[in-house]
Amino acid sequence: MVTMEVDVAIIGAGTAGMSAYRAAGHHAKRVMLVESDHYGTTCARVGCMPSKLLIAAADSAHHARQAPLFGVHPGPVRIDGAEVMRRVRDERDRFVGFVLEAVEGWPAADKVRGHARFVAPGALQVDEHTRIAARTVVIATGSAPHVPDGWREALGDRLLTSEDVFDWHTLPESVAVIGGGVIGLELAQALDRLGVRVRMLARDGRLGPLTDPALQKEARALFNRDLSVVDDARDIQVRRDGAQAQVNYKSGGIEHMEFFEFVLAATGRQPRLDGLDLAAAGVRLDARGLPEFDRATGQIGDSAIFIAGDVSDAHPLLHEAADDGRIAGDNAGRFPEVRVRPRRAPLAIVFTDPQMMIAGASFAALTAAGAEFEAGAVRFDDQGRSRVIAQNRGLLRVYGARHTGRFLGAEMIGPAAEHIGHLLSWAAQQQMTVQQMLDSPYYHPVIEEGVRTALRELNRKLRLGPVPVERCLDCGPGA
Repeated sequence: MVTMEVDVAIIGAGTAGMSAYRAAGHHAKRVMLVESDHYGTTCARVGCMPSKLLIAAADSAHHARQAPLFGVHPGPVRIDGAEVMRRVRDERDRFVGFVLEAVEGWPAADKVRGHARFVAPGALQVDEHTRIAARTVVIATGSAPHVPDGWREALGDRLLTSEDVFDWHTLPESVAVIGGGVIGLELAQALDRLGVRVRMLARDGRLGPLTDPALQKEARALFNRDLSVVDDARDIQVRRDGAQAQVNYKSGGIEHMEFFEFVLAATGRQPRLDGLDLAAAGVRLDARGLPEFDRATGQIGDSAIFIAGDVSDAHPLLHEAADDGRIAGDNAGRFPEVRVRPRRAPLAIVFTDPQMMIAGASFAALTAAGAEFEAGAVRFDDQGRSRVIAQNRGLLRVYGARHTGRFLGAEMIGPAAEHIGHLLSWAAQQQMTVQQMLDSPYYHPVIEEGVRTALRELNRKLRLGPVPVERCLDCGPGA
């Protein structure tokens, strides 16, 4: 048994853990990183990057099929599943390699392999080989796919999670995607466009993360048009039937039974807390079984334990995890001094087609806070540039504060949402007014002119400041 004393022990070497390690090292002499599984990030290995590689292949196939709309007539589209998945794996491994190179470049004395658990506040046992006494601890153990009870036993190797998809060596014939969240939507649409027979079952009537009722209605209409979606699936039951997976469910009061090669459980992710023995650390848990912590400091209660990244179940996004790690690591390194750190404006993006985004405060957040706000909107059906590139679908809604005219946030499903989301989150973070945003430059013809249309409507409702009247008269109502 090896024993050691350190200033900061960090459990987990993903995005948050790596960020915490760097931040803590600015203040503490001895920082120890403990990892029981792979070094590196969920994003590079099984999340953001491989999923975008699959989506890129699907988009390529979709654009080829769409070419005749522009008078361009290529040959028949042929999808080679083995080639698709080879590029996904090769590029995924390249991204993972960059992360591994960074971690492996850190001193060997700062890393321990094994599963850590608390044996007392500030005391960790790593497997049966190492005991660590730490002045402070950062929990950055990430998350894992959630699988409904009994599904593994019922389906065996016919069950998949999102973490299994990117190790395929070819594309399957058919997949039932259970879950209408971000992961389910992105993978279902990509597989469908790559020629896989897909049925997506959403159990709560919601598709994606949008919270504005008008945006949810739009999302359901658009995805039901493009995908085989059941957005009111109930009583979902699964079992293996030979080499196939049998899926039974109810929709509209009617019972259905279908067969697929695989079932993909896209039913969310859950924090990796099992085996940490938080009770031994004296950590209080909330009603969901998660540690109670201050998001502005990362500190759990008033203890010397901090939490960062997906394990907190606050905002499971890479840039948020990196910020979490920086905040928690900085405070763990300088403990007992704990500083409140400002957070960036919220930004979430979904890489479906059309894309979705939430920038700044969401409709649900504003409503829950009792905020006094107005909303402006634009549809992209007739927006000039959107029609030019045949991506004229969707809706943007922008929110502004009554009495002050400050821009608060936006939700969108439509073209270029990943870029528009950045612009609007920056505006929210800078606390710009709607009038200041309208006074900023807009080139022509671009999709961002639709943002201006929505802001103009919002400004009229706020009844603050002058409203420009000039507009392009031949480019549609969203110009």
